[in-house]
Amino acid sequence: MSDPNPERPIEPAELAHTPPSAPAMSARLVAETFGTLLLVFGGVGTAVFASNHFADTPAAVYTAVALAFGLAVVAGAYAFGPISGGHFNPAVTLGLAAAGRFPWRDTGGYIIAQVIGGAIATTLLVLIGTFGPANWIVTAQDGGFASNGWDNLSPAGFGMPAAMIAEVVLTGLFLLVILGVTHPTRGNPSLAGLAIGLTLALIHFISIPVDNTSVNPARSIASAIYGGGEALLQLWVFILFPIAGAMLAGVAYRSLLDVTRS
Repeated sequence: MSDPNPERPIEPAELAHTPPSAPAMSARLVAETFGTLLLVFGGVGTAVFASNHFADTPAAVYTAVALAFGLAVVAGAYAFGPISGGHFNPAVTLGLAAAGRFPWRDTGGYIIAQVIGGAIATTLLVLIGTFGPANWIVTAQDGGFASNGWDNLSPAGFGMPAAMIAEVVLTGLFLLVILGVTHPTRGNPSLAGLAIGLTLALIHFISIPVDNTSVNPARSIASAIYGGGEALLQLWVFILFPIAGAMLAGVAYRSLLDVTRS
């Protein structure tokens, strides 16, 4: 029924019962692009700039990189999360879909946006590097451009099985934290971004020595683009195994933790 007085003021009680309109898919994809750009620019940028400039203080660089990835997720979650959900990671998107918390039909667009955002970020880092000290780009690329890898590309010389195990386990745990803190009835939305960011920092503290920490295929692709041939050859591990870990965690959470009393 139409309002008999269309020019009357809308009462606050009516506004409270009016559901907010959902962001358009175009806005959600732009948010995922910018969020992933922020994550990769902050984390990989810290890695390539700090490692080149502070090579004599590896512990400080190690700490800075871990915190940079975590802080970038915190900032992105609060800035872009209200628009897109703040995935910024193909493994997270697929894991949420496996848990029944994200529609499968939207996963392709999100993943494309995330990969584009990450690639733009590392391209911007290279652009900055072209105006840096002599041979900066060559040195960064010789060092793998913060790419993920094993054997020669592992900071501490770990092998491929170690990288596979680390990526499955840590991405799975990351997804479980995300599902827990963002649960629609039992989660805490106001603290979710902080919890997720701190968890990502912890994951980096654990696994930077193993394989430079992926848990995010978009981040791995973005670094490998400029990391050289060996980084590209090893990239498949950091696409498949984070996704496997996240999807296993999504299924496990849905069947074991997201259950209610009958």
